[in-house]
Amino acid sequence: MPTVYQKLTAIQHSKNFRDAVQIQTAELPEVPHPDEIVVKTLYAGVNAADLMMAAGQYLLPTPVPCDLGSEMVGQVVATGDNVGNLKSGDYVLINGIGCGYRDYYTINARRVIPIPQASPEIMSLSIGGLTASLGLSLTGEMSSNETVLITAAAGGTGQFAVQLAKLAGNKVIGTCSSDDKVELLRSLGVDRPINYKRENMREVLKSEFPRGVHLVFDGVGGEQFDIAVDHLARFGRLVNIGFISEYHAEPEQVTRPRIYYKLLAKNASIRTFNLNLYFSRPEAQEHLMRLVGLLNEGQLNPAIDPAIFQGVAGSIDAVEYLQRGENTGKVVVRF
Repeated sequence: MPTVYQKLTAIQHSKNFRDAVQIQTAELPEVPHPDEIVVKTLYAGVNAADLMMAAGQYLLPTPVPCDLGSEMVGQVVATGDNVGNLKSGDYVLINGIGCGYRDYYTINARRVIPIPQASPEIMSLSIGGLTASLGLSLTGEMSSNETVLITAAAGGTGQFAVQLAKLAGNKVIGTCSSDDKVELLRSLGVDRPINYKRENMREVLKSEFPRGVHLVFDGVGGEQFDIAVDHLARFGRLVNIGFISEYHAEPEQVTRPRIYYKLLAKNASIRTFNLNLYFSRPEAQEHLMRLVGLLNEGQLNPAIDPAIFQGVAGSIDAVEYLQRGENTGKVVVRF
């Protein structure tokens, strides 16, 4: 193994990701501690949360300096003396702030998930898949024969929400920002894709779904959140997982009647889902195993964006690519 490696670190908080980060060289321990393993990164996932971490506005504290990247698949290259369940050559899945955009990562062996092989598809299950699965079922109480609206449906999380909602027997509406993404959504089974740059989302929902939508899975926020609230059906539930429309600027200041004026008459509700609060709970492992099973059975087909980003330096380009909304599916950095 080398004695040094590269990693991406936020050295100041900034809304401009490139201004916030620096590629740093760090020492690689020659021998890991007894309970630790050293993992060589193979694939790292890109998430909108990276922007919030670099800006210092993430749900968890990210004081600088802060290593970036929050999910990866890698290969074990060294093990501590007390590690008995893993050996060099094994593949593992890792979640956690700072694990992704780096050549190597040293971690306690109990904090990784062994996987049979390394692939972008398996890695995409860890944040995008789990957020969709847990958020829809536990927070959204998704059933069948419902109308489900998913914003950013062609993204790394939205694509899983689409497929899981269809597997549950629901009608799915999905928003996206390009004709290419419309085609992806159709291939995933979306009943009504909405390219909000070409169509008026509010008018589509009003004319084609006059009874409203039963469940909304929203990661966009802003105007799409407002439109979704207005079109909730009786007993409708809106699950918010983020607000990428505001990640590049300061929070929008809104002056309007309080939200309960729109919810109470319909007995509708707004809920939120934060995956960080579930990683240590047994439900996360159960849902991940189900997702891996669906993947192996061919019932889940992760869309991996075809753009190639390589290594630590490529991570910066990859995050900016995601921020511009150019991705179709999960953005992956290859190492």
